Amino acid sequence: VQLQASGGGLVQAGGSLMLSCAASGRTFSSSAMAWFRQAPGKEREFVAAITHTTRTTYTDSVRGRFTISRDNANNMVYLQMNSLKEEDTAIYYCAASARQNYYAYNMNFDYWGQGTQVTVSS
Repeated sequence: VQLQASGGGLVQAGGSLMLSCAASGRTFSSSAMAWFRQAPGKEREFVAAITHTTRTTYTDSVRGRFTISRDNANNMVYLQMNSLKEEDTAIYYCAASARQNYYAYNMNFDYWGQGTQVTVSS
């Protein structure tokens, strides 16, 4: 199983980026998927998740600015990031659960991508 994240880059504050995550090796249409991020010197933190029923959840700092979505036909998950702030600068990781038809707050995810760097400048 592989998760390949892409779409990161350098953007000015207030700008937008769209991250993509391509999953391969198995189908994740029945699994929860998520985005996490890790800023320099900080622990990895949850950003957003989308369940197998397409219910979404976000950390407070990105709610209203970020949107997570999925394309089950192509085994993809996306993170649209708008109104970016300097504090959004981090490496962003996509993750997927091995469990089917399950989502719980603060659940563990089993598969992780390699990360894509997002840098927001002032």
